[in-house]
Amino acid sequence: MTLSATTATGGVALAALLAFAVFAIGCSTSTTGTRDEGAAVVATAEPVSPPTSEPSALPARDIDPVALLRRDPKVSGQVKADLKPCSEDAYPVDTSYGNLTGAAAPDVVVNVMTCDDAVGLGTYVYRESDQNHRYENVFVAEEPAVYATIDRGELVVTRQVYAKGDPVEYPSGEDVVTYTWADTKFTERYRVRNNYSGAVGNGPVDAPAPSAPSEN
Repeated sequence: MTLSATTATGGVALAALLAFAVFAIGCSTSTTGTRDEGAAVVATAEPVSPPTSEPSALPARDIDPVALLRRDPKVSGQVKADLKPCSEDAYPVDTSYGNLTGAAAPDVVVNVMTCDDAVGLGTYVYRESDQNHRYENVFVAEEPAVYATIDRGELVVTRQVYAKGDPVEYPSGEDVVTYTWADTKFTERYRVRNNYSGAVGNGPVDAPAPSAPSEN
């Protein structure tokens, strides 16, 4: 009986050992086992080209604003007479290039000022013609203290407002007018009036005269 029990126990243990060996072999040959995965596959993203943008519309060469003003019949004779160099060949003219009218070439904004105090005398906008590629005047503003700039595709014109007795350097306020190109001309979009304080920049306030001493 003892030998039979021992033999039976050894047979059970051997069977269990064989079953474990078969299970281990099956795991090693399974496609989902950790020992048979092979090298990990790394996904490689295709290189992304940087976005291309259209080149900014810049002039092939700067125009001569003084020559453009002198041959423009829309520029007044008074502005042309005042269009003189401040020193040597330095003219009091500011020039800006930008897209205002949607033309193929950049539009040109020209501001004419005085030499002494840089007060605006006139502002002009030129657009290249599609037919002869010559610049034509599409906007004129000639009045004291006027200046134009390009702001995000719109024309912004600032005009100083003077009350009676205002010195040139101290206007009472300013009008800021924004124009948008529509069809074949500029149209006013909105207007802002800024009033300046009269207590700033006009010099010290005169102190009252001292009173005469009283007699005792």
